[in-house]
Amino acid sequence: MRRFAVSVTAAAVALSVSGCSSLGFIGRSQAQDIAEINVASPELRESKPLPSEYSCKGDQGSPPLRWSSQPLSKAKSIAIVVDSHTKPRSAVHWVLYDIPATTTELGPNAAEDPPEGTGQARVTSGKVGYEPPCEPTGSYRFTVYTLSGKVGLPAGSPLPAVLKKIAEQTIARGRLTAVNIQ
Repeated sequence: MRRFAVSVTAAAVALSVSGCSSLGFIGRSQAQDIAEINVASPELRESKPLPSEYSCKGDQGSPPLRWSSQPLSKAKSIAIVVDSHTKPRSAVHWVLYDIPATTTELGPNAAEDPPEGTGQARVTSGKVGYEPPCEPTGSYRFTVYTLSGKVGLPAGSPLPAVLKKIAEQTIARGRLTAVNIQ
C-alpha cells in the first residue's frame, strides 16, 4: 500500500471547469493508506498515444479496460473516471460508477452497454456517457477507483455530486494515461 491523499483529481478539474470550486470539499485532504490498482487495456499503453478510434475522430466509443489489485474486504463497488488535461482546458470525458466490486474488466464501448446497476454521470460537456476526447495533444487519464460503498446516485447525476461521493469512498486507485491522440 502507498500513502495517498484521498482526492479525486477529476473532481477538482470538473469543479474548476464548472465554476463550482467554492464548494467546501475541494482542497481538503484526508490522508489515508489506499491500495494500488493495476490498470491495463489491450488497446492502450501507458504514456503512448490514445488510438484515434477512441477519440472524436473514431467510432469505437470507450476503450476496453482491465484492472486488478490485492483483495480488499471493504470493496463494495468500482468507479471509472476518464479525464484530460489539455491546452486550453481540462475536461471529464466519462464517469461510470456502482460497478460491482467483483468486476475486473470492461469491454469496448462499455459506455453504450454498461454493466447492470451502474450509473454514468453527466460529464463536462453535459452529455451522459463517454464523450470522446478531441484535442490532439494532451494527457488522457483512465482512472479506476475501488470504493467502500456505492455512489448511489441516479444515472445522469451532476458531475460534482458523483465525484464527491467517489472521493469520499476511495480505498484503492490506479491509472492508465495515454498521451496525445494518434
